[in-house]
Amino acid sequence: MTYTTNEMMTVAAARRLKNGSVCFVGIGLPSKAANLARLTSSPDVVLIYESGPIGAKPSVLPLSIGDGELAETADTVVPTGEIFRYWLQGGRIDVGFLGAAQVDRFGNINTTVVGDYHAPKVRLPGAGGAPEIAGSAKSVLIILKQSSRSFVDKLDFITSVGHGEGGDSRKRLGLPGAGPVGIITDLCIMEPEAGTNEFVVTALHSGVTREQVVAATGWPIRFADHVETTAEPTEVELTALRDLEARTAAAHGQAPGEA
Repeated sequence: MTYTTNEMMTVAAARRLKNGSVCFVGIGLPSKAANLARLTSSPDVVLIYESGPIGAKPSVLPLSIGDGELAETADTVVPTGEIFRYWLQGGRIDVGFLGAAQVDRFGNINTTVVGDYHAPKVRLPGAGGAPEIAGSAKSVLIILKQSSRSFVDKLDFITSVGHGEGGDSRKRLGLPGAGPVGIITDLCIMEPEAGTNEFVVTALHSGVTREQVVAATGWPIRFADHVETTAEPTEVELTALRDLEARTAAAHGQAPGEA
């Protein structure tokens, strides 16, 4: 089956979510990838959203954390305060799945503004629960489309800390957990380099060249000594993804592909 770069990104991200793990999910691309994992390789993953649903199993992708589909399909719903204090800060979240508007070489995230904070070119949705997820989850996965505008040498605003200034910066800041362990894009997969915690390319998606990745990155991106090729999406993965998107489009009155 033929597939798009966006589908490759979503499938690659879904594969990173281990079966049985407890995952704190952001809205948008993280939710799509996490739910694809639940429908394919990781049926026993536990999806948690910051509004309180635990074990959510939505048949369509939620429009927001307040979407009734999440509560209606969850194993239980608890107060938001419990989600953060007991589950997240209590060390019970295996993976935080986040999106971003901008990311830097150390996995720090901007979802606040593009440009100067006091006179921004674009005001973004804001932090939500991302800073707490990035700070307290045992590990973090980041998913976003790759371009020199989104992969920047210096963030316009640090909303959520990844590996800070690199090295042992995260430890010195007193943040628990491993921090970001993977950035999945429509071109490649990046992982933090041992010691520096700078993100380097460890896998290229099929058909993508190193030159494309370099052109779409705002810092001098480096490649691991051994760079793998991401396995192409299977028919099962693509069918599950497309069915999920079609159900979501129908439920929310969207055109195909907007889900």
